[in-house]
Amino acid sequence: MPLRRLLSLLSLGAFVAALWAACLPWSVGTPRLRSAVARELARTYGLAMTAEGPTEITLLPLPRLGFRAVRLTAGRRDGPVLAEGGALSLQLSLIALLTGRIDVSALGLDGATLHLASGEDDTRWAEPIRLLNARLGADGSSHPRRITLSRATATGLDPRDGSPQTARDLDLTLSWPLWSAQAEIFGSFQWSAMPTRFAISGLRVADLLDGGTTPFSLSASWTGGTLTAEGSGLVRAEGLTLTGLGQFDTRSLPETLAWAGGSVALSPFVGPFGMTGNFEMNGRQLLLPNVRVAFGDNRLEGAGAVSFGRDRPAVQATLAAETLNLAPMLADVLRTFGVTPARPGAPDWRTRDIALAPYTGGDLDLRISAGAVRFGPILAEDLAASVLVRDGNIEASLNRASLGGGTLKGRLALAASARDASVTEAKVQGAFDRLDLAVLPAELRPETWVLGGAQGQFQAEGTGADLHGFLRHLDGHAAMTVDGGTLLGIDLAEAALRSRMPAPRVGRTAFDRATLNLRFRDGVGEITEGALEGTILAASLRGTLSLPDRRCDTLAEVVARGSASDRRFPMRFLIAGPFGSLDVRSLAPDAAPDLRGGRVTPANPLRLPAAGLALPAGVRAYAP
Repeated sequence: MPLRRLLSLLSLGAFVAALWAACLPWSVGTPRLRSAVARELARTYGLAMTAEGPTEITLLPLPRLGFRAVRLTAGRRDGPVLAEGGALSLQLSLIALLTGRIDVSALGLDGATLHLASGEDDTRWAEPIRLLNARLGADGSSHPRRITLSRATATGLDPRDGSPQTARDLDLTLSWPLWSAQAEIFGSFQWSAMPTRFAISGLRVADLLDGGTTPFSLSASWTGGTLTAEGSGLVRAEGLTLTGLGQFDTRSLPETLAWAGGSVALSPFVGPFGMTGNFEMNGRQLLLPNVRVAFGDNRLEGAGAVSFGRDRPAVQATLAAETLNLAPMLADVLRTFGVTPARPGAPDWRTRDIALAPYTGGDLDLRISAGAVRFGPILAEDLAASVLVRDGNIEASLNRASLGGGTLKGRLALAASARDASVTEAKVQGAFDRLDLAVLPAELRPETWVLGGAQGQFQAEGTGADLHGFLRHLDGHAAMTVDGGTLLGIDLAEAALRSRMPAPRVGRTAFDRATLNLRFRDGVGEITEGALEGTILAASLRGTLSLPDRRCDTLAEVVARGSASDRRFPMRFLIAGPFGSLDVRSLAPDAAPDLRGGRVTPANPLRLPAAGLALPAGVRAYAP
């Protein structure tokens, strides 16, 4: 082989070997290079750097330095710690190196722990940010174009309540290309053991750090929901100021709040939840001038505001809807407090805790109106209601609702006892007028029911730590009157005239007026007045209803009007048994039943099946 060709091959081999060697990281034990980089970071960004072990150098494709066991502090080596542990990688500007300067064009930190501000007086990040801002103003191209964090841990205080928080497995990338004035940030982290991904694009970092306005586009997703927003914002001394359009969706509001470490009043009764609309955020205040809210199958529109206080958030909203279906939420409320049966194996309803703390985690001032609202099988119209929640207090008001041609009104007030927060004090009152019972849906009617125009009122108050204790301390009264009504399924007039049992589920009884008054004491309601007046008969009802025992013990007496009826004994019926399975039997004239919960052996049982007088299936999901 000619010598010239041999030298050419050797030169090519040496060049390839040198090129390959330049692409490999080399370890350098001298501290001079590390000291030079530390001085440049301190001068440029106010960061004091210390590292252990040798420095790794890579020349190609771009000059890169690597340091291990890095510790970054603010200002000086003994200053507040910004980051510690892990490996720091610096990519240097080739043009700057050729001119004898050290300029960092890309920075990477792997496996480190970041320490954010630990309070309002903690200004450890203030000087590095100020120096970066000054450098951007002096030379917009002389700054890191890419910053990456991988496998990092961030510690700091929650801005809402000041509690310590930690984000793990943090992967973050800030990309700011040389040819663009806009930057983007994207990454992921573990928060409360739930993976979260996020991305922010369209940021003009120079304007943002200079106190100007920048556009932005945000998207975030976690296991239970998503958040998207776009608009513009700026950073002020009092916090962020943002305006734009956003959308929030979650499959379970309680699950998302538990993940975020926050709380909202009455959130345990809300499942899937969504919110879309314009927003304005100024510090801790979020204004929603035009918002659409969705929960379950319901869609509402209106306006609202959220205040993120350090102690508890406060929500104000005025919402309206054409139709509302509150049956699922009502069923959850009744199931939670043991009014309806829970799942098999659930604790006894008598020991169900009714403390208010889980439901008053934030302040709420909510006003709702709807053209039609459904409570299970009941469809009401022209609804206007409000809910007010404060620490340890819940007030719900039904300002008006139309049902069956009549009007309904009511108010419920719940408060945690001042002596024991686990004890709940409750007051409830309501009234209804001109309610046509004939328009109630068939699901609410047992086989024997009453028709007519009804009016009445009720008022009660009680206290207790569980539902059974609450019912045992319930006092109040209730009154109802039905005019021009009819009893369906039984002919009491025939029974009174012939002194014999009526045929079950056959016939009807017309009456002019029926009156029922109840007075409750310690959960036991005594019928102080129970009367039915008709053209050819009169009837009376007396006895008791025990709410703690869920039992009814009443006696009905029916007599026909006229002189002939005065010589007859009245027909007597014992209506007794647990709620939902009442037993109706006829009694002999000399029988003396105990209406305080005792039993009597009837002489002539009226063979109406108990299921015939039990609450219908449509009601059992909403009532005891």
